[in-house]
Amino acid sequence: MTSSLSRDLIFLILQFLDEEKFEEALHKLEKESGLFFNFKHFEELVLSGNWDEVEKYLSGFTRVDDNRYSMKIYFEIRKQKYLEALDKLDRTKAVEILVQDLKVFSSFNEELFKEITHLLTLENFRENDQLSGYRDTKTARAIMLVELKKLIEANPLFREKLQFPSIKTSRLRMLINQSCRSSNDSFPHLNASNQTIGLVPRADNFLPMAANMPFQSPPVPVQTPLSTWMSIQSNISHPAVSGGGIGFGVHGNLATISKGPGDLEGAFKMRFPGVPERFTFPGNNPGQSNNTVFNSTDEFPKTVARTLNQGSVPTSMDFHPVQQTLLLVGTNEGEISLWEVASREKLMSRNFQGASIKDPCVSVKRILWTPDGNLFGVAYSKHMLQLYCYHGANDIRQHLEIDAHIGSVNDLAFCNPSKQLCAITCGDDKTIKVWNVATGAKLYTFEGHEAPVYSVCPHNKENVNFVFSTSVDGKIKAWLYDLGGPRVDYDAPGRSCTTMTYSADGKRLFSCGTSKAGESHVVEWNENEGSVKRAYQGFHKHSSGVVQFDTARNRFLAVGDDYSIKVWDMDNVNLLTTVDAEGDLPASPRIRFNKEGTLLAVSANDNKIKILATVDGLRLMRAYESHSLLASRVASEMVTMNGGTRNMEDVKPRLTEEANATRIWKLIEISETTQLRSLRLSAMVNADKISRLIYTNSGFSILALASNAIHLQWKWIRSEHNPSGKATTKVAPQLAQPTSGILMTNDLTNARPEDAVPCFALSKNDSYVMSASGGKISLFNMMSFRTMTTFMSPPPVATYLAFHPQDNNIIAVGMDDSTIHIYNVRVDEVKIKLKGHSKRVTGLAFSNVLDTLVSSGADSQIISWNSDNWERQKNSFLQVPAGRTLAAMSDTQVQFQQDQVHFLVVHETQLSIYETPELECLKQWVAGESSSPISHATLSCDSQLVFASFLDGVIRIFTASTLQLRCQINPTAYLPTNVSASTSVSPRVVAAHPQEANQFAVGLSDGGVVVLEPLELEGKWGMVPPTENGVGPSSSCAHATTATPVVAAACSDQVPQPQ
Repeated sequence: MTSSLSRDLIFLILQFLDEEKFEEALHKLEKESGLFFNFKHFEELVLSGNWDEVEKYLSGFTRVDDNRYSMKIYFEIRKQKYLEALDKLDRTKAVEILVQDLKVFSSFNEELFKEITHLLTLENFRENDQLSGYRDTKTARAIMLVELKKLIEANPLFREKLQFPSIKTSRLRMLINQSCRSSNDSFPHLNASNQTIGLVPRADNFLPMAANMPFQSPPVPVQTPLSTWMSIQSNISHPAVSGGGIGFGVHGNLATISKGPGDLEGAFKMRFPGVPERFTFPGNNPGQSNNTVFNSTDEFPKTVARTLNQGSVPTSMDFHPVQQTLLLVGTNEGEISLWEVASREKLMSRNFQGASIKDPCVSVKRILWTPDGNLFGVAYSKHMLQLYCYHGANDIRQHLEIDAHIGSVNDLAFCNPSKQLCAITCGDDKTIKVWNVATGAKLYTFEGHEAPVYSVCPHNKENVNFVFSTSVDGKIKAWLYDLGGPRVDYDAPGRSCTTMTYSADGKRLFSCGTSKAGESHVVEWNENEGSVKRAYQGFHKHSSGVVQFDTARNRFLAVGDDYSIKVWDMDNVNLLTTVDAEGDLPASPRIRFNKEGTLLAVSANDNKIKILATVDGLRLMRAYESHSLLASRVASEMVTMNGGTRNMEDVKPRLTEEANATRIWKLIEISETTQLRSLRLSAMVNADKISRLIYTNSGFSILALASNAIHLQWKWIRSEHNPSGKATTKVAPQLAQPTSGILMTNDLTNARPEDAVPCFALSKNDSYVMSASGGKISLFNMMSFRTMTTFMSPPPVATYLAFHPQDNNIIAVGMDDSTIHIYNVRVDEVKIKLKGHSKRVTGLAFSNVLDTLVSSGADSQIISWNSDNWERQKNSFLQVPAGRTLAAMSDTQVQFQQDQVHFLVVHETQLSIYETPELECLKQWVAGESSSPISHATLSCDSQLVFASFLDGVIRIFTASTLQLRCQINPTAYLPTNVSASTSVSPRVVAAHPQEANQFAVGLSDGGVVVLEPLELEGKWGMVPPTENGVGPSSSCAHATTATPVVAAACSDQVPQPQ
């Protein structure tokens, strides 16, 4: 992917080459950058018949199998090349073209290829009726060129590449001259619209800062800029859409790529040598939210709120990313524990057990949650990595055990390259290894360090994934996920044994370490130059071990050193404060912040852990303690056990505290319009009930399918109030309509409205939508709203659509006759029919990690299929609480989480989390008997939340990992007064924003669509419910084949009301 800065520079260079008449270099850069398609040059090549150069130039922008337009372009060129050879009676050349160039099209249209081949047998190819009007070569090329121009202009891959941006004459020369006139001049650069924007100070203005870095390593030769190897994009599909693009191989649009830690707004700042960066002096950072140096440390956790007795020496700790009072701890004896710090309760403790290690002297080197909190990993001092699944409360199950390294596994991190969750480890064997978390398969081994590797730091910038590694000899290296070796090689300050980390926003890089002589260093790195940008002062004594550090709130740096915690403001090299945590700390305590920076875990003497808190942290723990009282309300709660139920006698209600618990719970019930942000989307067309709803992958639009087969699309426009142009409640979007006034309407030929189950699927680049409403499946162009084709006439009727993630030409189509058709778009035929359901298919989801298709049906059955050979693997039926029955034709939907292993199951009676491939139900939330049915539910883009709508108008938001209720939105909060008072209007479908984790939209039964977001001040929906002895507002599923039944509470879904 090309960044906005690189794009601007390329356009300036293209202009310069054109002005200087360096035509060969000009056209080569056009092709290699793929930013500007010079149709004039292309025209010259075509008219001259330079076919090799024509295809070579074209290949910089599209390939033959990218989409139908591209295929047609290549076909026309090669057909003309073939006819010209025949016209010259050069049959040898014609056969060569036929075999090498045209045969590729035979798989698309075998009859046409046979007809083309038949031309070889004719004395003159004009004997063919269709070619009888062929005149001469010059005329034929001119006619073909007109057709090619139309195809190129219609091809979405050429969008915005046919018009060269407006730039002042000799702009590059002028900028260079300006830069040379004064060393203090700033360098103007262009944004994506090629208008001059803010000035970026030159890096050499800040060289005197090196005077504050006496320990800085001697100058090293200039390294390869990171920008030169950060060039590979990774297409991330919309989590709420089945993977894969349109069946004609369309490339993913850059806009579909999900936001990484360093978003595109400032992504060009993340570079090594050669790209300017905006710098700031210590204590003066106008680009940060904290634009002055605060003397107050109120936002840093200082108050000792809890003390935990671990039992052995803590060596590594990590807070849960969602349930931020849950703390994982690993110790020097190999013990792993899970604490609920608010209640001081140790939920789980497990001593080391390794299948291949008998030595009891094993310690934990690193313990770490995955970003979604569904799994965690443990790296041990004896070559072992263990991965565990976390299912809430104290429910922890070992997932994998990997013999990772020879000797100690020194560090562990998680990353997500190539759309799959991976674990990265490093060890005493001087290697870094990357593992597939789902399967345990080793994906990469990075070799190049000359000493044991001490730590790893993976990151993502501009959707390019890379990893830093450090070794005990003070070396820092950077790697891409390939076999290309280290891309950079630097010395850590003082050649210290170092760890590295980014600030929470992913924009600033820090390292902390200790040399062999005991000198400790904490620095911020200038990523452009590969040199130290700031060195933080305050280490007065030699450290006895390698000091540990952490960052919080994009503001604080904290280091455990000299029997205390030393704290710096990131923008000031001078020590901000020192916290002794009421004493009794070791010389170099271990420290770890929670995600919000409101709690800080610190290892203490006598095998203890101290929890330090801010005012917000204290409030958080008090709220969790109060919320935990809810678990005691068991008057209507049941325990699910092996499919049976019983009254939960072993959990007694704490009646004296219930009133207070009720008041606390009321805080997450939203009933007023002032308690959230909402926007109802206006439609000037007559639309019935919204049956399907989705955000486009770019996040710029919302697409709805009404029950009357009409599609509605709302687009947000870039503006002063919405500079990103993405969906928001702040600005109203426009209803997109073609100039012809013809709406995208599904084919209804032979359709029976009473049997119709509307469904659609969107291509990865948002250019096409495939849709059905009881008739044929229609393929629409999203730009022109034109119907491109229709196929698969009923019966049977399509009820669900999903693209194969590895093959864009394969579509899984669920049918109302209970079958699943695997349809090949390229050859227009059904490859195979999958049979296993007894009623209509209502849900399909592919896992691109496990090569699995999961289907669900109105028969309440879930089936997994191998997506390579289409063999049936396993099946499972929804577990129904005793006394409850399932509706005869109730839909069941499925959706994979980000890890592509766990998936959400939605039924009108319940929400469930299943694990593939065993189809084991891990968590279940069952609606109370008095509850309205669930109409729809979906995962948030980061798989942290579940947004569920109910037929009574209520919307409930759950924590995805535990299915615990965290927020309820009543209809009075988002529907007009006259509408919310009516029971006839309710949300029927929910869609999650592809980048904003807390934004979602609901489609209503009256044809309306409402976008919802939490208040800006809060930033998220509600609060994560506590875990209390394994009892919470959701239940663990007891699978029929489980030997030891899992017993947990399944609470009533009703929100308590004040007494």
